[in-house]
Amino acid sequence: MTETEPWLSLEQIAQHVGVSTDTIHRWIRLRDMPAHKVGRLWKFKVSQVDAWVRAGTSKQDSEETGTSGPDLGEKG
Repeated sequence: MTETEPWLSLEQIAQHVGVSTDTIHRWIRLRDMPAHKVGRLWKFKVSQVDAWVRAGTSKQDSEETGTSGPDLGEKG
């Protein structure tokens, strides 16, 4: 049996990335952030979100709003 990556909530992924839940909602709506709607809840896979951030997609939002994007750094 293989272990699968757990799904994270909106609040958990916001904390992981270091931004507010409002920013996560904006990125889903405007920047095609990888997210899955389950009923009324948004769910996320950390690996998908980390790859999306590293690809620089979130940086576009930061440049337009004048805010700094997340710095995930390299995790061991």
